[in-house]
Amino acid sequence: MLLKTIQAWKDLPPEARGASVALGNFDGVHRGHQQVIAQAAKAALAGQTPLGVVSFDPHPRRLFRPSEPAFKLMTHGQQARALAGLGVDVFYLLPFDFEMASFGDREFVEKVLVEGLGVKHVAVGFDISFGRGRSGSAELMKAYGDEYGFTVSVAEPVADTSKEGGDGEKFSSTGVRDALRDGHPEQAARILGRPFAIEGVVRRGQQLGRQLGFPTANVEVEDYVVPRLGVYATRTRLPDGREVPGVANLGNNPTTGIVETRLETWLFDFDEDLYGQIIETDLIAFLRPELKFDSLDLMIEQIHRDEQQARAIVAPAF
Repeated sequence: MLLKTIQAWKDLPPEARGASVALGNFDGVHRGHQQVIAQAAKAALAGQTPLGVVSFDPHPRRLFRPSEPAFKLMTHGQQARALAGLGVDVFYLLPFDFEMASFGDREFVEKVLVEGLGVKHVAVGFDISFGRGRSGSAELMKAYGDEYGFTVSVAEPVADTSKEGGDGEKFSSTGVRDALRDGHPEQAARILGRPFAIEGVVRRGQQLGRQLGFPTANVEVEDYVVPRLGVYATRTRLPDGREVPGVANLGNNPTTGIVETRLETWLFDFDEDLYGQIIETDLIAFLRPELKFDSLDLMIEQIHRDEQQARAIVAPAF
């Protein structure tokens, strides 16, 4: 069954109601989120209902704090693909507007979950908050479930136990953002369960790289959280499903004077026209900070050193 995305909660047809759902923002669909969805999946199997995920567009932070720097970990398309990979049947991407923001915790449950979606089960994380002023909690959701006739499960926190002698830090979207901003994509990948990836349309740039012998596919960062600026070993998925290793500069390219933050990826052993196509690039390893070079020759020399380092990291898998 293919994932179906529904961007409404009012006046839904009967076939769009009655799912067992996981409730949350699920930005990143990281390993902690996956535990919440697994709880909903267990209930869906037991109750023979569709498996749904309820999230919001835009993220509530964008409505309440519009001037805050970009923080998203994935586009809605990436989110939908990740959910489909977990066996989710229905993605309720609900419009988060001032009407929904005005609902208290009881109103949200009654109007959206019960009357709107007709939920049979709601799975939440241990730290869930919902309703005006973030007044709702996991315990309150259980109480509403008893009152309105749906079951509730609460997923416990999931910790990173991969580091020997580590403190078992809880998996969280904040942890992913912090790791990326600090230049630790491997740590972000441990939390996510896969590498962090930037997806976007390939735009035509100055074409300086092509003139110098390393053509790049340029993608704007837009609403993504901005990882540490610099050079990364990468892996890029093309529209036809091929994956190509490469090296990318994430930043403003101070040597050439580009202003906006973009990801400029040199795909190794590849020379096809990608302009206007959507590609998705994994950040595998941070190689070095972004630098300003005194000459193009010095920049070229460094790029070839970056190439050798990136090939050693990502190319052996190809």
